[in-house]
Amino acid sequence: MRRLPLLITLICALVWGCSGHQGVERLEIDGNVTPTMITDSVSSFISDSGITRYHLEAPEWLMFDDADEPFWLFPQGLALEQFDDAMATTSTLVADTARYFSRMKLWKLDGNVRMRNIDGDKFLTEQMFWNQQTHKVYSDSFVHIERSDRIIEGYGFISNEEITAYTIRRPTGIFPTDGFGNRRDTSSTTTDKTTSQPAQPQQK
Repeated sequence: MRRLPLLITLICALVWGCSGHQGVERLEIDGNVTPTMITDSVSSFISDSGITRYHLEAPEWLMFDDADEPFWLFPQGLALEQFDDAMATTSTLVADTARYFSRMKLWKLDGNVRMRNIDGDKFLTEQMFWNQQTHKVYSDSFVHIERSDRIIEGYGFISNEEITAYTIRRPTGIFPTDGFGNRRDTSSTTTDKTTSQPAQPQQK
């Protein structure tokens, strides 16, 4: 019992010392590198004007709401599915990494970016941008497109959000899927869904 007053004295001293403001420094946090929220194993439905339009899945979701230009980061990639009004899938998208600039409503997708539209056409590129304000999808990188009747390759493209009407900026080749090794056509990429006319530059 003789040690009790000494113990109480020590506790009081610690409490008083911690409650004082001497020597306490406020930490400055850089919102550009420190996320405001981290979520893992994400599976979320996203609505637009009260209608469910997308289903997003990602191993990790980092939100940087205090950054100079607020953004979301998906460092381990994501998978995105787009729906029409009847909740039928119109397109799918998979990327190795993704960044969404929330104020600009602009997606930047990098790595092995793979897309498929409602017709089953497959798109492969290394980098792609999706502007939800202009409803355009575009890229300056090499793009490989697999359709039922041909394979199209080129550098840069611009498309609608459903990836059903697209323009190849610099086509490098069109290969028929049946025996395409026997013939190579690089003259044009003009079809009902694809055109080789130059596209207008897009904001990135």
